Amino acid sequence: MIRENKREAVLTLYHEGKKKKEIARILNITPKTIRKIISGGKEISLKSRSDKKIIDIDLLKKIYDRCDGYAERVYEVLTAEHGFDGGYSTVTKIIRDAGIGQKVLNRCHQVPDIPGEEMQHDTTVYSIKINGEKVAVICSGIYLRYSKMRYIKFYFAFNRFKMKCFFHEALKFWEYTAKQCVIDNTNLAVLHGTGKEALFHPEMIAFARAYGFLWLAHEKGHANRKAGKERNFWTVETNFLPGRVFERMEDLNRQAFEWATNKYALRPQAKTHLVPIELFETEKLDLIKLPVFIEPPYQSHKRDIDQYGYVAFSGNYYWIPGKSGGKVEIIEYSGNIKIYQEHKPLIQYQLPDWKIKNKKFAPDGVDTNPYEPRNIKKPCHEEEKILRDKGKVFCDYLDLIKFGAGNVKQKSKFIRELYNLSRKTADTLFTVVIERALRYQVTNVDALSRISYQLIKKELSGVPDIPVSNDYETREEYQKGRFSQEEEQKFYQETVEQKDKEERES
Repeated sequence: MIRENKREAVLTLYHEGKKKKEIARILNITPKTIRKIISGGKEISLKSRSDKKIIDIDLLKKIYDRCDGYAERVYEVLTAEHGFDGGYSTVTKIIRDAGIGQKVLNRCHQVPDIPGEEMQHDTTVYSIKINGEKVAVICSGIYLRYSKMRYIKFYFAFNRFKMKCFFHEALKFWEYTAKQCVIDNTNLAVLHGTGKEALFHPEMIAFARAYGFLWLAHEKGHANRKAGKERNFWTVETNFLPGRVFERMEDLNRQAFEWATNKYALRPQAKTHLVPIELFETEKLDLIKLPVFIEPPYQSHKRDIDQYGYVAFSGNYYWIPGKSGGKVEIIEYSGNIKIYQEHKPLIQYQLPDWKIKNKKFAPDGVDTNPYEPRNIKKPCHEEEKILRDKGKVFCDYLDLIKFGAGNVKQKSKFIRELYNLSRKTADTLFTVVIERALRYQVTNVDALSRISYQLIKKELSGVPDIPVSNDYETREEYQKGRFSQEEEQKFYQETVEQKDKEERES
């Protein structure tokens, strides 16, 4: 189909004296089409297809809604109920051209970058290798909209308390805060509702009031309202994480802090070529200066002191000075805990690494109770390693115990008992026992002992029994000595004491 502007160009060039072949070469049109345009002049009409399929748009919309938007089902209904004889691709093209089922993307409302007006916060999940092991971590980030300053930190778990600790750490580092913080409709801050109708949790309102900012939730599905923070996560994924090695979570956060506050803050932005740290210095005039002291976020826990002088907290045991028994209050901060009893401080501890569990903690040089709490799990790593070294059948059986569908509740205890049974049984016999236990899904140590006894008994079934006489009471030697008087124990006691005295004197 030749457009109107191209047709006019052909006629203009022809009236200027250009030849038909030259016009065809200039406009990339075949000479045959040039001749038709020149011969027809302005009266050239475009023929429409005689076999073009036409579907009523209103009918198509009703069928589309009836079929829940499945185009293949729409085509089947049109063919079966309305006698449509076209192809499936024709139906899908008409649906696309009519815009049926397509969401109308409205342009986002552009918010100007006003100094000191806004900061943005969000979280996302990354899969990162830490010490060679791939784990899922949560990245929490805060972003100043005007100066493009950012602060990030990684967590294994993220809740409302961790969110408050993160804000305290980031804002205390900057020493300033913006007037409002844009977030999504996360239940960590929003009690109910979304967007303008969002009602924030009283705890989070009081937290923000202490720092001088307000919460603002963007409308549902309008994530572009905090596009700067979304872009920040893309920058973390493409600029910070690739090519870096992390040994521990502390190492990951240390490198993230240096990257966000030093390297990236000194790097000019791609579009504006402005440096975030320089913009931040000018933005300080419009930001809210934090008070000299703000109490860091904390949460309280009630615990009982056991008979050994320990309290259990977060999978570990912490020694308490003083008498055993009684109640204490544990105040948990971001990286440490403080223990109080009747409002009097007793002791404080730094929280260990997240992987450390079932361990006792006490101050250096303190003579703690020598008895261990009974609920501390005893490890079985050495026993399991020795059993697995015996062969594949032992590895398969231990996998059944640890990860299978068995009913073993105390797996560590079972592995230790299995190891003790292996020490009492010959290796060849014990291997046969484990093979049979694996085949019949036996997960009881007593049953394994019975299996080993049955195998031994079956192997010894062909050995002839040695007759043993039980008529010793009728023997002559027994009859002679059955009325003999036994020596008094006093004689032996005196003999032992005399011997001990001679040894001491010598």
